[in-house]
Amino acid sequence: MELKNLIARGDNIEVYECDGKAVKVFNDKKLKEKCLYEALTQARVETTLVNSSLKMPTVQEVSVLPDGRWAITMDLIKGKTMDELIKENPSKADLYVDKLVEIQMELHSQYMPLLSKLKDKLARQIKSLGTIDEIKKYELLTRLDSMPKHIKLCHGNLAPQNIIINDEGTFVLDWVTARQGNASADVGRTYLVLCMNYPEIAERYLNKFCNESGTSKRYVQAWLPIVAAAQLVRNIPSEKDFLMRWIDVVDYE
Repeated sequence: MELKNLIARGDNIEVYECDGKAVKVFNDKKLKEKCLYEALTQARVETTLVNSSLKMPTVQEVSVLPDGRWAITMDLIKGKTMDELIKENPSKADLYVDKLVEIQMELHSQYMPLLSKLKDKLARQIKSLGTIDEIKKYELLTRLDSMPKHIKLCHGNLAPQNIIINDEGTFVLDWVTARQGNASADVGRTYLVLCMNYPEIAERYLNKFCNESGTSKRYVQAWLPIVAAAQLVRNIPSEKDFLMRWIDVVDYE
C-alpha cells in the first residue's frame, strides 16, 4: 500500500486516496485500540443503515502498516459536501438546513443498543475537565444524570462538512463519535457547531428540528450546557470562549 495522495488531516489521523479507496491512518502505533473501536463502531452502524435511504462508507479492511501504524480502509466517497453546496448556493441555505434535519431524523429513527452510551461519554468528558470548577461539574453531571436514557443512533458530529451529496445519494461520513443516546443531545451538538460555523442558519435548524420532531425547544436547550462542557475536552483555543458561555446550567423560556 503506497500512501501518496493525502486528502484530509485531523487530530492524530491522516486520510489518503489509494487505489480508489480511502485509507485512514492513525499517526501513532499506540492508537491500536482507537482504530479497532472506530472500525467496530462503523461496522455496527453499517448493519443498521443497510435498509435506510442514507448511505455511508463501508469498511473494507483494518490493517497494520509496515511502520506499525494502524489503518482503516473504506469506500472513497466523491462529491460535494453540504458545506460546499451551502457556500456555493447561499440562496438555497434554507433548503440544505431542511435536508440536514431530514438526515438527522432518519438517523435518530434507528436504534443502536450495541453502541457505547452517549451519556457515559459525556460524563467522562465533563469529569476530566480542568477548565471548570467542581461545583460547575456537579451541576452539569446532576443535570446529565436526570436526562432520559434513549438508545437512538446519535452521530455525535453531524454537520454540513460530514455530509456528501452525489448522484448515488446522500452519504454521512465520520462515524468515530457515534453512540446510542438521546436525540436531543445529538441535536444540541449540531446546533453548537452551526452557531460557531454557520450562525446564519443555526436557529432555523433548531426550530426546524423541533417542529418536525415534535420536540420542545426548551428540552433541546437543556442539553446545551452539557454538550458545550463536553466539547471543551478538545481544547481548541478558538472554541473555548464560545463554549464557556454556554455551560451555565439555566432554564430557558
